[in-house]
Amino acid sequence: MAEAYERERQNNARLEELSAKVSSLRGVTVDIYDNARAQDVIDNTSDTFSSMSSQLKGSAGRLGRMAASGNKVAILKLSAILIGIFLVLYYILKWIF
Repeated sequence: MAEAYERERQNNARLEELSAKVSSLRGVTVDIYDNARAQDVIDNTSDTFSSMSSQLKGSAGRLGRMAASGNKVAILKLSAILIGIFLVLYYILKWIF
């Protein structure tokens, strides 16, 4: 009878060890998953900035062509709009932070 009790105790101890290892493995798996999702977010952000960069280059090219054509009224209007946007953003960010 004592031998059966000892085996049962050993089985319970090994079961607890196995449970701890499974929990540890699950934690590692969750960390890997979180890291992979974060990497996907970084990749998406990189794609967004790349797209924004190409759009900005295209806009700068069109602005250069407009300036070369000599349309001074359009250049002044665009400059006023850009300065206005900058000031609005500056005051909003100053107000927030």
